[in-house]
Amino acid sequence: MSRRFTPKVVTANRLREGDVVYLTTDDRWSPVHHEAELIEDEAHAQMRLLHAAAQKLLVVGAYLADAKPGANGPEPTHFREEFRTRGPSNYNHGKQADLAS
Repeated sequence: MSRRFTPKVVTANRLREGDVVYLTTDDRWSPVHHEAELIEDEAHAQMRLLHAAAQKLLVVGAYLADAKPGANGPEPTHFREEFRTRGPSNYNHGKQADLAS
């Protein structure tokens, strides 16, 4: 028996910098999770994932991550995805450096 589909966002890593990014409804790659397109239909999710995977010059490792609706946009539902929203964990650079400024 298959599991019921739960909402997803498309996430990947930017090819040049390695930053975590999320696919938006207007086909941009945003470093901000709550700007991601929240996908609630399984067929649409697969189409968006194929679209993301075809952008080999921009991103790598695209996949669907569980998410839920939030007050400001999609929110992660799993610890791993919550952790990825914070940026690199080895020292302040990327998102962390931007927030410290």
